[in-house]
Amino acid sequence: MADIQITRDDSETGGRYSTMVNGEEAEMTYSRAGKSRIIIDHTGVPDSMRGLKVGLALVEQAVKDARAENFKIIPLCPFAKAMLDKHPEWQDAVQ
Repeated sequence: MADIQITRDDSETGGRYSTMVNGEEAEMTYSRAGKSRIIIDHTGVPDSMRGLKVGLALVEQAVKDARAENFKIIPLCPFAKAMLDKHPEWQDAVQ
């Protein structure tokens, strides 16, 4: 996971985390729920990236940003929710 470069595009209403691996893009999108919460609503990772932990890296970056910027994550996306549930050490970033 250390060599996965994640980009964040952010706006007043939402944004996305994305990365390119072997010429293909994976993304995780979110909507803003006020200034102190984001709702992760979709994670899309191509089949070619399965097993590379790209989806996990996207969620982990959102947790890092939530801690650094003092916001909480509401995981509407089933994948993001599953990853957050599997990592009790991330629960401080979840609402």
